[in-house]
Amino acid sequence: MAFETHTGALVRAADGNSQNVTHPRLYRRLFKRPLEMALVLLASPVVVPVVMILALMVWVRDRRNPFYSQLRIGRGGSSYRMWKLRTMVVNADAHLQEYLETNPEARDEWERTQKLRQDPRVTVVGRILRACSLDELPQLWNVMKGDMSLIGPRPMLPEQEGMYGGDGYYKLRPGITGYWQIAGRNSTSFAARAWYDDHYERELSFFRDVGILTQTIKVVIARTGC
Repeated sequence: MAFETHTGALVRAADGNSQNVTHPRLYRRLFKRPLEMALVLLASPVVVPVVMILALMVWVRDRRNPFYSQLRIGRGGSSYRMWKLRTMVVNADAHLQEYLETNPEARDEWERTQKLRQDPRVTVVGRILRACSLDELPQLWNVMKGDMSLIGPRPMLPEQEGMYGGDGYYKLRPGITGYWQIAGRNSTSFAARAWYDDHYERELSFFRDVGILTQTIKVVIARTGC
């Protein structure tokens, strides 16, 4: 079974066999979380020292906390605190409002995608971390706690719920990477995320996750993170 990116979406190549030998429901209920936890534990001897070095790089710039946490919506609509390496200036939210008030084009982009391609809040070190997706590494702690999965919908802010039109998101743990993250990453509106999340929730299987994880590695190497 092959995966490919096509017209902004990840699609599964037809293999002429409708029988899914991976038993996706069994994988989803019994094996997905234990497997992801095992992968995190195996990676921790390398990841933990890397996070500490990166945190020191962030701290050197302004002598402020190199870690950043923010409330996100989890499975079933519950809230949790998601951790990242800080990539923005201190008081970033206030800077954002000031910037949007004086830049109509940026405000339009923010309202449509909830992201800015040229975000003035991001520091020099932060741009490097984001380009390589290294700022996401602390979320492995969220995976161990059970707040998140390695693979799932992109975590959503509480204030974004009103713009979200699907239900697949609420049936899963948010993911460090996922279907939308690799397929629509920089080109889709926020509202379009519901389609990706619903599609992933319906098609969730071991081989689907392997395909997404493989594609994520390619995205990180290509430095197309945001």
